Amino acid sequence: MNSHYEILIVGGGTAGIMTAANLLQKDKSLKIGLIDPADMHYYQAAWTLVGAGTYDYDKTGKPMADVIPDGVDWIKDFATAFHPDKNTLDTKANGSITYDYLVVCPGLVMEPSMIEGLEEALDKGNVCSNYTDPEHTWEVLKNFKGGNAVFTQPSTPIKCGGAPQKIAYLAADYFKKNQIDANVIFATPGTVIFGVKCVADTLTKVIHRYGIHFRPFYSPVKIDSEKNIVTFKWVNKNEEIALNENNPIDEKKSGDSFIEIPYDMLHLAPPQAAPKFIRESSLVNEAGWLDVDKHTLQHKKYPNIFGLGDVAGLPTAKTGAAIRKQSPIVVDNILKLKKTKHMGTMSYNGYSSCPLVTGYGKMVLAEFDYDQNFIPDPKLKQMLVFDSSKEHWRLWMLKKYGLPYLYWNKMLKGKEV
Repeated sequence: MNSHYEILIVGGGTAGIMTAANLLQKDKSLKIGLIDPADMHYYQAAWTLVGAGTYDYDKTGKPMADVIPDGVDWIKDFATAFHPDKNTLDTKANGSITYDYLVVCPGLVMEPSMIEGLEEALDKGNVCSNYTDPEHTWEVLKNFKGGNAVFTQPSTPIKCGGAPQKIAYLAADYFKKNQIDANVIFATPGTVIFGVKCVADTLTKVIHRYGIHFRPFYSPVKIDSEKNIVTFKWVNKNEEIALNENNPIDEKKSGDSFIEIPYDMLHLAPPQAAPKFIRESSLVNEAGWLDVDKHTLQHKKYPNIFGLGDVAGLPTAKTGAAIRKQSPIVVDNILKLKKTKHMGTMSYNGYSSCPLVTGYGKMVLAEFDYDQNFIPDPKLKQMLVFDSSKEHWRLWMLKKYGLPYLYWNKMLKGKEV
C-alpha cells in the first residue's frame, strides 16, 4: 500500500468499482487506491427475487478481490476520518493516506435502532427484510398460513425506494397462486404509490388486482414482536385519521396520531443513513448525507472531492442505475480538472431507474429524472417493449437474467451499457 494516491476512492460497492474501472479505461497510468474492508461484493438488486424464492442468493455475491479492477490498489481497511483541508484520510489499520482527488462512495448503512423494537425483531420469527436477509424473507413467505402480511418502509431515504412494494406484489402473487387467505397491507409514509404518474397509474391497477390494502401517510415507529403489532405514526398534517371500523385488517387508533396493525408476517425496509464516519465528518449537509452539487457531483466546499451513489445527498432515488449515469460524470470531471484545471461539461439530470416487479413474470420499469419525468431507455424498443410503464414479461426477463449479466460483465468493468 502507498501513502499517497492521485485518486483515492472510499467504498467498493457499485459506485466505487465502476468509477475505478471507468477511470482506468480512460487512463491506465492513474495511481488509484480503493478503501473497503468487505470480503464480498453483492449484487443487491437481485435480493428482491431471492426473497420471493426465484433467485439463488449465492449467485448475488462475488469475492471483492475478483471485482476490483487490475491496476487498482485495494486497501482492505476502514476509513475513519477525513481531513479535507490537508487532503488526508485516516484509516483504522493503515494510518493516514493523502490524495490529489477523493471519491466518496461508501454507500449507506441500516439503522434499525431508529424504530423502537426493530433491532430485537429483525430477521427473527415472522419479521423479515430483503435489505438484510432475503433468504429469511423467503422462509417467512413459505411458512405464512394466512392473516395480515404487512409491508412497510421508513421515513428516512432508502436504497431502491421501490423494493418494499416489489416484495408486497410478489408475496400477494404467491399467496394467490397457493390459495392462501391473506390481507396484504402496504403502508408507506409517502403520499402516493409512486412519484411518476404513468407508473403510479399502473401500480394502482396492480394494487386493485391483488386486493392490497394501500396505506399512505403511515410511518412505522414501533414493533412489538411479542404481541405481533406494528405501530405507525399518521404523518398527514392536513387530515385526521379516519379508520373503517369494520376493516378486515383490524387497524386500531392509538391516541390522536398513531395506528396499530396486528401482523402475521411483517416485511420492512429498516431506516437507513450515511455511515457514521461520514455523518460525523465536515462533508455532509444538514440531513447527514454527502453535500455534493446535484449536477456535477463535486463537493460544495472541497473542489477536489466528489461523491456519488447512495451516500450522496441528491434528490433522486438511490439505485445502481443512478450510479451508472453518475460515474461517467465524476470520471470526466476529475480527469478534466487533473488535465486542464477546469471541470467537464457533462451534467447529471437525476436519472434513476426502479425495476418494479409486480408479480412472478411481470415487471414495470420506471426510469425518471429530478423532475419526475418518465424517460424510458430507447434500447427497450429493441426488446419489443414499447411502453415500460406497463407490465411486461420481457421486463421480468431483463430483471432476472439481463441486468445481472450486464452488472457483472459490463458495469463493474467500466464498459458502456
